[in-house]
Amino acid sequence: MKILKTSILSAILLVSTSCQSNVKKEKVKVVQQNKKELAKLSQEDLSSYQTAYFASGCFWCVEAIFESVKGVKEAVSGYAGGTEENPTYQQVGGGLSSHAEAIEVYYDPKVISYTALVQVFFGSHDPTTLNRQGPDRGSQYRSIAFYKNAEEKKIIEAYIGALVDQNVYDGAPITTAITTFEKFWIAEEYHQDYERKHPNNSYITNVSVPRLNRFKENFGDFLKEDAH
Repeated sequence: MKILKTSILSAILLVSTSCQSNVKKEKVKVVQQNKKELAKLSQEDLSSYQTAYFASGCFWCVEAIFESVKGVKEAVSGYAGGTEENPTYQQVGGGLSSHAEAIEVYYDPKVISYTALVQVFFGSHDPTTLNRQGPDRGSQYRSIAFYKNAEEKKIIEAYIGALVDQNVYDGAPITTAITTFEKFWIAEEYHQDYERKHPNNSYITNVSVPRLNRFKENFGDFLKEDAH
């Protein structure tokens, strides 16, 4: 397998756990309104940051990866790419909606570019597995690069073109959808910063942490000082 500049792809670890099956079976108050730890977000002014949206498997994993990247102020877990209003985890995670698990990234373009975020996106998952990422299967785990304008779309398309031209995936077709951004629904509070809050969860230890560590090995220059 060829590598595009900084290492683009790491092998995906397959284990018998899944993002959906490892949520603690406790009663959770489902709030239909968009939110992520409102108290936390209200303490931070995010208005000066740009936003980017990606989907690449379980949002617990993806959130942790992007939050380790310098220039990223916040990453929020949620749902996007579908048509249902106010989706819940029970609907999306159970494959009962057209949404995918996604993240909203708040970043400082003076520190990290959108192009670099696209590189992080492709470098931290396998975009050749249709409706699957590691042990998680279903359209809710599909790979999507959302764009908000023509420039972002051009960047995504150009990067995919470079991956194809350099045969990074040994001829396997890239299945990532390039989709215009419509709406992001913030996931329930208990999903936010899930990896940090639940370090002993079996999915976190067997899937999420190894995935994050593979990313760190290949993208050391992208990491925040405290993420090494």
